[in-house]
Amino acid sequence: MGKSDFLTPKAIANRIKSKGLQKLRWYCQMCQKQCRDENGFKCHCMSESHQRQLLLASENPQQFMDYFSEEFRNDFLELLRRRFGTKRVHNNIVYNEYISHREHIHMNATQWETLTDFTKWLGREGLCKVDETPKGWYIQYIDRDPETIRRQLELEKKKKQDLDDEEKTAKFIQEQVRRGLEGKEQHTPLLLSSLGPSALNAIGTTASVKRKESSQSSAPSKEKKKKKSALDEIMEIEEEKKRTARTDYWLQPEIIVKIITKKLGEKYHKKKGIVKEVIDKYTAVVKMIDSGDKLKLDQTHLETVIPAPGKRILVLNGGYRGNEGTLESINEKTFSATIVIETGPLKGRRVEGIQYEDISKLA
Repeated sequence: MGKSDFLTPKAIANRIKSKGLQKLRWYCQMCQKQCRDENGFKCHCMSESHQRQLLLASENPQQFMDYFSEEFRNDFLELLRRRFGTKRVHNNIVYNEYISHREHIHMNATQWETLTDFTKWLGREGLCKVDETPKGWYIQYIDRDPETIRRQLELEKKKKQDLDDEEKTAKFIQEQVRRGLEGKEQHTPLLLSSLGPSALNAIGTTASVKRKESSQSSAPSKEKKKKKSALDEIMEIEEEKKRTARTDYWLQPEIIVKIITKKLGEKYHKKKGIVKEVIDKYTAVVKMIDSGDKLKLDQTHLETVIPAPGKRILVLNGGYRGNEGTLESINEKTFSATIVIETGPLKGRRVEGIQYEDISKLA
């Protein structure tokens, strides 16, 4: 067989070897060429193309080093942000995953001699939080994306608004208690100075008899009425607050969701899974029901699942958020459902007009 035959065992073995990762010391960053052994690397260093690249680099070596350093830093930080987010992770884990890509920039072509030097530099530049432990250096990515900062500010504003609402409600309850103790109704005094003593005595006796009778008959009813009105007023405010207490995140653990994005291919499109973990309120780790695969997805790529009537559901948004219940019926015209709350202080309450996106089937 000829040496250039594509199907010879040696040609097949060479292609298999060339696909995998090789030793870093036999890689030429200037030519971006990987050699398989020491002899091949030596021959490459003596080649004319390598010598031309060295002449180009010798004219401005700092420019080439700055370029390789910037590429290495950008690729490393992008992998850290995309793969680990803002979690604290060992720097060697990130580096091993980075060098598993065959076309990566090698560290020996950058301004940093070791991974420890690069980690310390990231800490000095404020790109990551770094700390040294007996097990080595750990890094944590600092996310300065404008969208992330805006979302954090909105969450802080929402928390502050919730605290203000709670303070207002507490003050209102205290005011109601104070008014209940002091009494709302104030009697106006009668001007009796123009009447004579006999009239005053007659009025006094009749008034005392009427007061006794009226106090015995109507005092309990007035007291009940006062307490009931104050309680009703508080309950109305609480109900109004619950109806308007909506958030822009709805993911909860142990609910069944459906994948609606097509970016993952037909294998996962319109497939159902169980939310196993919620990360930063907007991202979920979903375990697929049919295949068992685990995917990390944003809530915009998911939708709720409405079960058959009689099945258990979880309320995901609104005033009844976090309560489990049973689906009673579905109104397809208004895209809403009627549920019965099964947990919490509102157990047994029947709620109508719950939107499809506010409830989901429990696993």
